[in-house]
Amino acid sequence: MADNPMLKFVDVPRIMPTKREAGERREDFNEIYAEYAREKAEEQASRCSQCGVPYCQSHCPLHNNIPDWLRLTAEGRLREAYDVSQATNTFPEICGRICPQDRLCEGNCVIEQSGHGTVTIGSVEKYITDTAFEEGWVRPIAPTAERSESVGIIGAGPGGLAAADMLRRQGVQVTVYDRYDRSGGLLVYGIPGFKLEKEIVTRRNDQLEQGGVEFVLNCNVGEDISFEDIRAKHDAVLIATGVYKSRDLQAPGVGAEGIVKAIDYLTASNRKSFGDDVPEFDSGELDADGKRVVVIGGGDTAMDCVRTAIRQGAESVKCLYRRDKANMPGSQREVQNAEEEGVEFVWLTAPKGFTGEEVEGVIVQRMRLGQPDASGRQSPEVIEGADYTEEADLVIKALGFEPEDLTQLWGVEGLDVTRWGTIKADFHTHETSLDGVYAAGDIVRGASLVVWAIRDGREAAEAILERFNAGAKVAAE
Repeated sequence: MADNPMLKFVDVPRIMPTKREAGERREDFNEIYAEYAREKAEEQASRCSQCGVPYCQSHCPLHNNIPDWLRLTAEGRLREAYDVSQATNTFPEICGRICPQDRLCEGNCVIEQSGHGTVTIGSVEKYITDTAFEEGWVRPIAPTAERSESVGIIGAGPGGLAAADMLRRQGVQVTVYDRYDRSGGLLVYGIPGFKLEKEIVTRRNDQLEQGGVEFVLNCNVGEDISFEDIRAKHDAVLIATGVYKSRDLQAPGVGAEGIVKAIDYLTASNRKSFGDDVPEFDSGELDADGKRVVVIGGGDTAMDCVRTAIRQGAESVKCLYRRDKANMPGSQREVQNAEEEGVEFVWLTAPKGFTGEEVEGVIVQRMRLGQPDASGRQSPEVIEGADYTEEADLVIKALGFEPEDLTQLWGVEGLDVTRWGTIKADFHTHETSLDGVYAAGDIVRGASLVVWAIRDGREAAEAILERFNAGAKVAAE
């Protein structure tokens, strides 16, 4: 009987791919982790315990068959590993890079709980799919038969693209409408290259386009084309716009020059990496070079901002967050990377106001954690009389995102929304109050993770296909 290639976690230590030195990676926007060599990927995959109840899989929003593709990787069967990975995840190479594995699959790994260190699931996932691209295993979509039905998808972010992929594979005619000049949404303009190099997104866009997905870019629904025209043109519509309206601060001096939104700051930086003409960056307005930067917020967007500012040559970068490190919403791995690169975190602080017509400083309130709120997290409370001023030339507000008022922007009647402004949609089918109109991703669930948007997009595509199949059956009868 051949030796079991798995269960090596007792003898084989957890080893992440090599991470570039902080001093080196501060100088560019390239990804900070190297790729596994084949032998190392097989070795790390072999640490999986193949447990009877795979918590890694159940805590993955896509319920990826993680133990199966880890075993196939350990056995050197990489093409099969890719096929298994791709079966449940439209973009595994993207999730392998940007998912907070420490909060999802890896954070629930059984061998992690037993003190042996989690399997490096995300890094192996990334390696499998990158290898598949290099070997030519990833092919353009080629449906076995074309269908007459068409779907219009509004939004070219991860949710919309995941739905487009699934629908096109079944021969459905798919058109994706997006306000930006490139497809990808926040994958392109929101997430910096050191977490997700842009060619990774571009090659998926190319694959979809080569497979017959039509992209209508620089298209503002409600201005360049009406929502009703899109409905009239297609047999079903999927709204996957994401949420782009930045939450704001109410504080004295918040309107000063030099106080900017995170999405504007990150978009300018990413556009610059494409070689675009970005006047707001070239003027210095959205460039941190030589400045004292203060970022307000504790989520992954704040982490993206502080690490971008370091790379732009900021004199100093500080992050204010109203809770402590243990209670911040962002990935702990990202906090560690930021600290290594020179970011200073000022925990238990919140802005009270700003000084200067061109911002000169942030008036900071010191906080303490009080009683738990409804969510169970301790609520921050102001420590009276402990205010101080933090000097700043650039302040970046990374306070999260809210939905835009699509009913007003698009002039839509009958589209039900929640009191938070998100679209009401069926939990399973993602159908809205409008017949044949579906919604998926952040525009339904609020600002969330890319992996959840992918899941929603895939589920919505399945529901749309069921609708078409049911219609075809009725027509045949």
